[in-house]
Amino acid sequence: MTNDETERPDSRRSWLVAVAGAIGMVFTFGTPFSYGILRQPFSEAFAVSPVALSTVFSIMLFTFFIGAGAVGVFAARLPARPLLLACTAVTAAIAPALFLTGSYLGLSLVFALLGLALGTVYVLLASIVPRWFDERRGAATGLIFVGNGLGLALLPPIWQVVIARLGVRRGFAAVMAATAVAFLLAGIACRRPPWTDGATDSSGDVLEWIGRLAGTRTFQLLFVGIALAFSWYQLLAAFAIDLFAARGLTAAGASTAFGLVGGVSIISRIGGGYIADSVGARRAFLASLASAAAGVLLLFAPQFPVLAVGVFLLGIGLGGTATLYIPLLMGIYGADRGTAIVGTFNVAIGTSALAMPPLGTASVAYTDGYALAVALTFVVTVASFWAISVGTRRS
Repeated sequence: MTNDETERPDSRRSWLVAVAGAIGMVFTFGTPFSYGILRQPFSEAFAVSPVALSTVFSIMLFTFFIGAGAVGVFAARLPARPLLLACTAVTAAIAPALFLTGSYLGLSLVFALLGLALGTVYVLLASIVPRWFDERRGAATGLIFVGNGLGLALLPPIWQVVIARLGVRRGFAAVMAATAVAFLLAGIACRRPPWTDGATDSSGDVLEWIGRLAGTRTFQLLFVGIALAFSWYQLLAAFAIDLFAARGLTAAGASTAFGLVGGVSIISRIGGGYIADSVGARRAFLASLASAAAGVLLLFAPQFPVLAVGVFLLGIGLGGTATLYIPLLMGIYGADRGTAIVGTFNVAIGTSALAMPPLGTASVAYTDGYALAVALTFVVTVASFWAISVGTRRS
């Protein structure tokens, strides 16, 4: 069989890329959103106050979203495979780093590099895999985001168990080693398909194109709407475990309940792609936001059965928004410059990543309760629904 016969949209080669991408995706979001679990053991191990340590994790989120978003824009002309392998090398190199440093500056550097590597892999895989498909793009995107959802569900309890058994330094090295192996597999299998032309654009061409888009009303509303579509989960991650504990769950139960949001999201990560193929990415995305808003409202209730329903709805909303925003954007702007457009909107998400976790934490600390934090999360979700609904009305 010739190379032309195997390398075509929706081929076996395409699905191999999607599976490798899904494995790599497991290790992208899970660690950055495990900061609620990492905070206390890292604070004790390195004698850094929890407040100061929270800024280290903020730096990680910043480089994950904004730094990797910039890489997505400026690296659109570079081959994807060497970039993925470079991220593999960085991840492997920092695995033993905590044996060498424990200062605030050292931790900041380690987690900044980690965030940049994780975010760059996310941007590359999220833009590469859909471009290998035509008819089944939504389903393939759902597959890679199943890996993303597994990471959100599994990495928090994995971090908790590994640190408890191995300690902070050895546990960090073990998880980073596993992450590097997954990224290596993705780097070997994943590259841009040969029929796409966007990689030939210079950075200047890409920036000029983005500059023209930035002047449009659709782009402006989408930039705000996509940022807020991820903000509700960033807020939730700041207080959810404490909220569940305050409702009567044990510490382990609260961590598991938070992980279940990511676990349930797998349902909509799988089904969302198929639904988008049938009814369109816009309708499916807005339905996901509506589910998230309903789930947030149920967090006001103290009864555990109601909270369980809320967790389920939050998971459905999370999976749908995380999976469908890429088909939504590519449906509007095309797939040829997929890396650049995903990177650009990653900058929007990164802007909220700096503000939302501290906002959620402060709203709990200063009110000595969770009502304000839940209310802010609901408002952010509704604002996202409005911005995207209006911004894509004629798209």
